Amino acid sequence: MAGSGEESKKLQLYSYWRSSCAFRVRIALNLKGLDYEYKAVNLLKGEQRDPEYLKLNPLGYVPTLVDGDAVIADSFAILMYLEEKYPQRALLPQDCHKRAINYQAANIVSANIQPLQNLAVLKYIHEKVGPNETTPWVQSHITKGFEALEKLLKDYAGKYATGDEVYMADLFLAPQIHAAIKRFEVDMNQFPTLLRVFEAYQELPAFQDAMPEKQPDATC
Repeated sequence: MAGSGEESKKLQLYSYWRSSCAFRVRIALNLKGLDYEYKAVNLLKGEQRDPEYLKLNPLGYVPTLVDGDAVIADSFAILMYLEEKYPQRALLPQDCHKRAINYQAANIVSANIQPLQNLAVLKYIHEKVGPNETTPWVQSHITKGFEALEKLLKDYAGKYATGDEVYMADLFLAPQIHAAIKRFEVDMNQFPTLLRVFEAYQELPAFQDAMPEKQPDATC
């Protein structure tokens, strides 16, 4: 079929509309101007446990990126892969100190906030502790992480998290702040730096097009 060769070369992103991890990768793909096929994985229906999907991502999480023969799972690994293979529109600054601050901010989100609010953890809290305990649980961990980020970034932030260019820290902050506001009712007024940069993201098409509610599998 005409064009099938080109289609087979197209990047594929296995994603769930509400996943903040997938959100990060969508922003990166948009910033780099990379066309991709959106492959929805419905976490609420358990599609992440489908045997065919587990061949791609043994943990059964999203996102997963397929680039020809390369299959990469985990958002951090995907972002580093994209940065190395598709160097247009760099996601990391040249300055090694500022680069380290980006890694640090990204890790605060990816290691110390997001895992404590994912679906499996919230389901466990709901069942083992109580249905009214999930939101306070999430809010406490988001607040702790945001307090650290506010202190870390206050001396580095410009228009965005680490200056006047969008870098990797922003890709992690935007989805996490979006979830804090839209899903977990966190008062962002206590984090003026984070709120200011989040408002700046609203002006950027790469961020807006990656928003959960704009994805083809969005349910609200």
